[in-house]
Amino acid sequence: MLLDDFDFFLPPELIAQYPSEKRDASRLMTLDRAQGTLSETNFSEIAGLFRDGDLLVINDTKVIPARLAGFKESGGRVEVFLVRRLYVPGEVWHCLVKASKAPKQGTLILLPEGIRARVLEKEEGEVWTVSFSPSEDFEERLERAGNVPLPPYIRRPAEVGDRERYQTVFARVKGAVAAPTAGLHMTAELLEAVRGRGVEVLPLTLHVGLGTFMPIRVEDLRNHLMHREEYSIPESTAVSVNAAKKEGRRIVALGTTTCRALEHGASEDRHLHPGDGEADIFICPGYRFRIVDALITNFHLPKSTLLMLVAAFAGRDFLLRAYAEAVSRRFRFYSYGDAMFIY
Repeated sequence: MLLDDFDFFLPPELIAQYPSEKRDASRLMTLDRAQGTLSETNFSEIAGLFRDGDLLVINDTKVIPARLAGFKESGGRVEVFLVRRLYVPGEVWHCLVKASKAPKQGTLILLPEGIRARVLEKEEGEVWTVSFSPSEDFEERLERAGNVPLPPYIRRPAEVGDRERYQTVFARVKGAVAAPTAGLHMTAELLEAVRGRGVEVLPLTLHVGLGTFMPIRVEDLRNHLMHREEYSIPESTAVSVNAAKKEGRRIVALGTTTCRALEHGASEDRHLHPGDGEADIFICPGYRFRIVDALITNFHLPKSTLLMLVAAFAGRDFLLRAYAEAVSRRFRFYSYGDAMFIY
């Protein structure tokens, strides 16, 4: 398939710049794949869409304040966007570095809270390896110095309220540089309501990074390579998922990142394997899902890997029809926007 097959018209004013007043107050479009029908409700009513025996899997990754503004020694402004910590001694990260002129190997960057960043080497694409010092108390310094990594289509600076709203209520494991946005709608009370329907709620972790939000730069999708993102599937989650699959109960994924981790961790015989790994699976139409039976997701960017994953699950034509209907009904799009339940 071609990149242009996943384009659609979206009026700019439908791109949500702020979250809804309450987490669960967003609108929810439901897509029935078997019937090919659409309907609308409020996200606060989502518990009623679950069945007794369903299993809901959530992504408990926690967004770090990954955006840092500083200066080169020469005085030029520079922004460092942390992407992924490397497992080597000290604080060495893969980063995006934005400046008027591309940095050179060895460039020193001065950041708030006494953080100093040294550019080490260029990696694939726009990624640089950067070393931060001091490494002592780095997380605490980063919490004070960093900004919430709002996506570029939110055309305003991050505000105090984003620290809480651009984070799920079940965020636990630090490491993401973008939120698993379908989870932003959930509240503790709503999760309890879901459990009250006889649904087991279980976690996994996928640290959202470049694999999720980097744009596709090839026209033929067969040539696209996904960036790897760290994930961890607990033994208890895998055991429960495998039992549910064996018994014919639905696995509901809260978000595309949860979906990718589940599908990457599954074997061809539809068995989910626990453990840690790096997900680089690219899901687009033609893919046969092994684990996920229903999907909760936001409305995504044109020509994005997220849109392609959802198109693979719902069917491209059905999904684009739903998107056109969402535009006509003035749904709110992207990270702080409304949501879908596809089953």
